[in-house]
Amino acid sequence: MCTLVGINVTWPALKSFFLMIFSQSPGGPRLLIGLGLLGMMSVSGAAEEINLDRIDPVAPTEQIPITDFFRPACIRSPSVNRAGTHVAALVTAGTDQYSLMVIDLATGEQEFAQGGLENMNVTGYRWLTDDRLVFEFAIENRFGMGMLVGRVGSLRKAYPIYQNGGTALVSVPERNRMRPLVWVRFDHRGRDSGVVELDAKRNAGGLVNLISGAGHERLQEMFALVRESNERHVKKSYPQPKGKLWEGYLADAAGELAFGFTNDDAVKSMHYWTGDDWKRSPVDLDEIDVLQAGEARFEAIVRAPGGEGQPDVVRFMDARTGELGDLILQDKAYDFHGWFYRDPISRNITGAVFERAGPAVQWFDAGWAGLQKILDGYFPGKVVRIISHNEANNIIVVQVFSDRDPASYFTVDLVKRTLGPIKSSRPWIDAERMQRMNIMKFKTTDGRELDAYVTLPAGASKENPPPLVVLAHGGPWARDSWGFDGEAQFLASRGYAVMQPNYRGSTGYDSMFPDEDRWDFLKMHEDVTQAAKTLIESGLVDRDRVAIMGASFGGYLTLSGLVHEPELYKCGASFAGVFDWEEMVQAKKSNRYEDGWFSFLMRRIGDPDEEPQKFHDISPINFVERMQAPIFVAHGTRDRIAEAAQSKRLVTALERHGKSHEVMLTRGEGHGLAELENRVELYRRIEAFLSENL
Repeated sequence: MCTLVGINVTWPALKSFFLMIFSQSPGGPRLLIGLGLLGMMSVSGAAEEINLDRIDPVAPTEQIPITDFFRPACIRSPSVNRAGTHVAALVTAGTDQYSLMVIDLATGEQEFAQGGLENMNVTGYRWLTDDRLVFEFAIENRFGMGMLVGRVGSLRKAYPIYQNGGTALVSVPERNRMRPLVWVRFDHRGRDSGVVELDAKRNAGGLVNLISGAGHERLQEMFALVRESNERHVKKSYPQPKGKLWEGYLADAAGELAFGFTNDDAVKSMHYWTGDDWKRSPVDLDEIDVLQAGEARFEAIVRAPGGEGQPDVVRFMDARTGELGDLILQDKAYDFHGWFYRDPISRNITGAVFERAGPAVQWFDAGWAGLQKILDGYFPGKVVRIISHNEANNIIVVQVFSDRDPASYFTVDLVKRTLGPIKSSRPWIDAERMQRMNIMKFKTTDGRELDAYVTLPAGASKENPPPLVVLAHGGPWARDSWGFDGEAQFLASRGYAVMQPNYRGSTGYDSMFPDEDRWDFLKMHEDVTQAAKTLIESGLVDRDRVAIMGASFGGYLTLSGLVHEPELYKCGASFAGVFDWEEMVQAKKSNRYEDGWFSFLMRRIGDPDEEPQKFHDISPINFVERMQAPIFVAHGTRDRIAEAAQSKRLVTALERHGKSHEVMLTRGEGHGLAELENRVELYRRIEAFLSENL
């Protein structure tokens, strides 16, 4: 038995689809989400059994399974339609797959989209009208397949409007919401077709699965069917802006095509759509970051330099001239990193959500500011985000979370003054067993003050200092944020303190440092070292038991820590890391006409043929002989961002120098682990590795 929103429900071990539970309360309809059930899965060795039948937390006397920290959220991205009659959301349909669900707020009835293919994973959706939705989907969580349209009341009969291509929804135009604008990044022939306007009303037949393994003759017939279906749906094609590589598009406040972005040898350009053709904007995108469209035609919202020693400012900008307009906001200490609310009627900007040391929100509208204050009062100590609302602004969906609580979602009826729960995204997490995420300040060697997040395990104190894991984020142009973090909570549950430092290059700090520091990888490593030493000096952790781990650029920082600070770290764990930057540049050269990585690296880091000493110094693989601590090296064999050859070359160097190491190469995985069983296996092995070496 399990208890959901006050109702006791028998939870049978269904194997194929969804368990749907309905509830109606005096305070308004309550949605209880369906969960995809997989039963028990096992992987080789002493792997943990994956049980997705259980949605309640395990007993307080039991160790929390690895699976609970890394299984996908059972609900995400809920939004209400314009009429305020239905809420849609993505819900788990298997270990790592999502389906689209819609609930009628008046009756509580639920339905699910089904496109006719097995292993279909819905990756995103948007309301078109009050009863139509467009959604993107992939097969086996890897292969993008296109877009489907479903109608409320018959979602199981969803039909494709573009298939067997890489698509990205640009906008839903207000003039005709059944004609979405879609960027076809690659069509069934593998070509970038630019932005097209698709007819979402037309049902031209079902999906054609080109990866089904059909014979050559049959496959040609299937290609013809796909081409014919796609061409029937394309009502208008827009020319592409002039450039070598196309990087994206933005629509204006009315949903009309507004801006396009190109990349020519790592120099990015902005173009604005006149209605007939593209014109290049004079704005320098090395100085200005375009965030989204503004309120008027040709207007963008940008982040611009705030002046010497001052954080960046957010302003309106005329794309035709590059002239900056009115100030929207400027934080006192951080560059803006976030997004904006827009009123559905006036389409004006009404508020902003952004990151500081902790989450922040600023409203420019007194009514929304007052509502935010009321909602904050309902959930003291929690972060409350308004994430969706209807056209009348009286039905809203809110997200509530904290450092110990994963996101939960609620519907709010401002007319009836009712608060109705939708669902906890991770009901198997017991917040009482999670640990607080503390904000720590540390100073770099050049005197700047940065943030790090520290999660201490239960029972930690200066009298009982725990071992420390320094968890370095990837990017490097990203950041860690305050909130629930499954990886940090997993490590804390195993008795480790966790520190997540935001080093230079992390978003929010660019104005603090010279521009060249955004590409100075050794200084980033030094920042991580300073953060670790600051926490060690506090006495809260055991200075003799410190590990470092991370993925992608975090993997680079892991090896850098081990080779440059051999006395500091007792072990390290890397996933999908980059260790040799000369090899990274050469690997990207062969694909320089399809993506901008090669030009970007050459422009920002340099040419290894011209600066061999620099590339030698920033590549920690060249200093493996200095290592004193063992390292765990993991990589996906199909990684196209940081090729698995990086880890294979590292392993060769480790063996040549006789350095202790463990290796995990996961077949079929890319730059990240798509399959839950592989994620669980990775952290099972990391847990054993840390236990042995700390």
